[in-house]
Amino acid sequence: MICTVLFEDDENFSDKRAEHMSDHLSFLENNADSILSAGPLNHVEDGTPAGGLWLVEALSAKDVQSLIEADPFWPTGLRKSVSVCEWNQVFANGERKI
Repeated sequence: MICTVLFEDDENFSDKRAEHMSDHLSFLENNADSILSAGPLNHVEDGTPAGGLWLVEALSAKDVQSLIEADPFWPTGLRKSVSVCEWNQVFANGERKI
């Protein structure tokens, strides 16, 4: 299954982002077989950090949760909330997928 993982960041811990970014990026590289795509989200109004988004391929929700908790950002308090949803792609590159 493919899941979206939507992270909302806690601005009170924003200093943790730069401090742990190198380890976070290494984590993403080391888990490229499961984390298909990842990147930060910024508020449109002012460009301030809002969180992040991952596309994850996994066998179970438990596997997705294990990845989330293994991320170096996880124990820092940076992540205010996390939402995991199963995603079914129906359209890409101008074509229907169903």
